[in-house]
Formats: sequence, C-alpha cells, structure tokens
Amino acid sequence: MDYLIEILTSPTVMWSLGIASVLGFVGSLILIPWLVVRIPVDYFSDKERHQIPWAEQHPLIRWILLVMKNLLGMVFLIMGLVMLVLPGQGLLTILIALFLLNFPGKYRLERKIFMMSSVRQAVDWLRNRAGKPPLRFDQ
Repeated sequence: MDYLIEILTSPTVMWSLGIASVLGFVGSLILIPWLVVRIPVDYFSDKERHQIPWAEQHPLIRWILLVMKNLLGMVFLIMGLVMLVLPGQGLLTILIALFLLNFPGKYRLERKIFMMSSVRQAVDWLRNRAGKPPLRFDQ
C-alpha cells in the first residue's frame, strides 16, 4: 500500500495529472460549444431517439465507431472522476462522458438535462452567438 501511495504522490504522476487536468479544461471549453452548435434543431423534439449518423454504414464500421466512441467516453469519465479531486472541470467532463457513452435511457437523460432552464439558457445563448436557432423540445 505504501508503494502505491509513493507512486501516486510522485512528481511525475502529479505533473501528468495536472497537465491532463489543464488539457481537459481547455478541451471542454472548445469542445462543448462546438458540439452544442452542431446539435440539430429538432434533435430533442421527439420522445424517441433519432437514428445515429453512421447507421447506414457497414456493420463492421458501425461496430468499430461505436467501440471507439464508448472508449473515448470511458476516458472522459475516468478523467472527470479524477478531476473531482484535482483541479479541473470534473462535472463537465463527466457530462461529456455521459453523452459519448451508450446506455439504456440515455436519450431521456439527455433530453431532461437540456430541458433544465439553466442549461437551456446557456445552450440557446451559445447557439445564438453562432447564428443557429434554439433547440426545439416539441412533443
């Protein structure tokens, strides 16, 4: 156990975690607005999820893309959990991970989060700055 504590508190590990934290913070500042602006206006207007963009691809390509997207989501989830105790945007990074990962009820959770008034105002503001219309939540 002492060996593990020694490794985790070594300067190399601390610097690596600090750099990862800064990269995650800067990446989230760039990635979130970029993604929010690219959400189709009617993405949340239906109760059911829309078809994924690569659904028409060859099954092997779909599988590879799905695995890569979920692996990236796991990396973001782990980084977010680490950033809860280190400097960085832990909750924001976990939120990005949730949108990348596939799990039952994901679309309903996304829709509920985006319908929250504070999130909706922020998203509408970002979309307005990019010249895009606000998201619709018609049913």
